[in-house]
Amino acid sequence: MRHDIPAAMAARMADLEARDAADRLDGTAHLARLRQVPRVTGEFLALLCAAAPPGPAIEIGTSAGYSAMWLALACRESARRLTTYEVLAEKVELARETIDLAGIEDVVEIVHGDFRDDAARWHGVGFCFLDAEKDVYDDCYDLAAESMAPGGLLVCDNVISHATVLEPFVTRVLADERVDAVVVPMGKGELVARRR
Repeated sequence: MRHDIPAAMAARMADLEARDAADRLDGTAHLARLRQVPRVTGEFLALLCAAAPPGPAIEIGTSAGYSAMWLALACRESARRLTTYEVLAEKVELARETIDLAGIEDVVEIVHGDFRDDAARWHGVGFCFLDAEKDVYDDCYDLAAESMAPGGLLVCDNVISHATVLEPFVTRVLADERVDAVVVPMGKGELVARRR
């Protein structure tokens, strides 16, 4: 997948990478920052999503759509669609721009809203990526875990960079008998759970 990134998508990735780096240095307010995953995490997510069992893919927390581009590559490879949820209107607009510029509207749908309000419609999910505000991780994880297909993969971001806040969450997931889970020390820390 990383060898077959279309030129328009590569350009949008580079633009968002530069904007994210600038946000982290110039004092941009926390909620206004892109706060996207690093490139290596995007590549990792794409590999996991492409290898996940059949079923739709979900992303909880879109921001400007950087990780959605990586997941779109995997969705094309594995013949699935991605539905991505974002609660902030300004981020939804940025993500729509990304989807259009990257040419991924055939595999990506953005929902302006809270995944928790829409979770009941999901069943047999093959892949889920959770990268939202940390105070919703518990609720989103529980709802997503119930919607996963057997063998489905659920990845939660920031579990090392936000270890102080997320330690109780990580401990709970690692003890959850519905899944087999491990913390992968890459990027900002990825908790990878496989539905049993």
